[in-house]
Amino acid sequence: MIEDVPRRVAEQVRAGFGLSISAMELVTHGADQRARLWLARTVDGGRYAVKLSGGGTAAGLVVTAYLADQGVPGIAAPLRTRDGGLSVDHDGWRLSVVPWVSDQRALDGPMTDAHWRAYGEVLAAVHAVPVTERLRRLLPTGGAAYPSIVASTRAVAERLRDPAGPLAAELARQWSAVADRVDALTRHVERLAADQGIGPGPDVVCHGDPHLGNLLLGADGQVWLIDWDDAVLAPPECDLMFVVGGVLAFAPVSAAEQEAALAGYGPVDIDSARLAWFLAVRALDDLSDWTRQALDPHAETAERERAARIVRGLVSDVGLVALADAALRDLDRRS
Repeated sequence: MIEDVPRRVAEQVRAGFGLSISAMELVTHGADQRARLWLARTVDGGRYAVKLSGGGTAAGLVVTAYLADQGVPGIAAPLRTRDGGLSVDHDGWRLSVVPWVSDQRALDGPMTDAHWRAYGEVLAAVHAVPVTERLRRLLPTGGAAYPSIVASTRAVAERLRDPAGPLAAELARQWSAVADRVDALTRHVERLAADQGIGPGPDVVCHGDPHLGNLLLGADGQVWLIDWDDAVLAPPECDLMFVVGGVLAFAPVSAAEQEAALAGYGPVDIDSARLAWFLAVRALDDLSDWTRQALDPHAETAERERAARIVRGLVSDVGLVALADAALRDLDRRS
C-alpha cells in the first residue's frame, strides 16, 4: 500500500516504465529544492530511485545513458520508457527511474582506499569519453554562469547591510567576518576570466558536483556516481577540485585519500589556475545561494535553519570560502 506520496506518481511509473510499485519512501537528504526523490519497491522485489525534477533539463539523463553505453564504471543508467525515452512528463516535471544501486553514501562511510581509488577511476573514465555533437548542444559550459554568480553574491551582501530578524542579523555578522575574502574572490574570478588567466583547457564531460554526497559505496571498493543534474562540459579541474582537498567543510579530503583517488585517476597535470578559479566560482555560488535560502521568508523554518548551518560551514576556517581564498593566494604567490 503506497502512502505519503501522490498515487499518480506510482501510476505514471507503471504506465510509462512498466514497473508495478508496491511501496515508496521519500528520500530527504538531497539539497535540490526543485526535485523529489523516492526509494520505490516493486512487487517483484526490485528497488528503484524515482525522481521528479522541476528545474534544469534532461541533459543529466542523456549523459548517464551515454556513459553507461560507453562502458563507464560506476554509472546507474536510467530506465527507458515504453517508447524509448528517458523520462515522462508529470505535471510539467520530469519523472525518471534509475536502479537503486546502494544504500550507503560515501559521506556516511566507511570509505576505504579501494573506494577512493575507484572514485578516481570513475572520474577518469567520464573525462575520457568522446564528446558528441549532441552533448555539445545539451551541456552548458562549466563556470560560464560566473557573471550572474558574482552579481548574486554582491546583491546578497547588499541585502545583508540592513538585516531583518535575528537569523538575518546572524548571517550578516558571518558575512562581515569574511567580507574581505568574499570581495577578493569576486575580484579574482572576474580578473582571471577577463584576462584568460585560467587558460584554455580541454572540454570534457564533467559531473560538475561529484562530492561525497553524490557517491554511493558498494562491496569490494565499488562506487557509483549519482545525480548528474549539474553535468557540464569543462576542463577536468571542474571535477578534480572535489578530490584535491574537497569542498565540504565537514568532509575534507585527507592527503592519503587524495593520493588514492589520483592513483585511480591516473597521470594528470592539474592546472592550479583553473583549479583555483573553479573553487572560487563554487564558493561564491554556494555562499550566495544558501544565504538566499536562509533569508527566504516563505521557506519553512527548518529549511532556513538548515541553509544557515551550511552557510556557517562555508565561512568557517575550513570552509570553501577559506579554501578558495587560500588557493587564489597561493596562485598569486606563484605568479
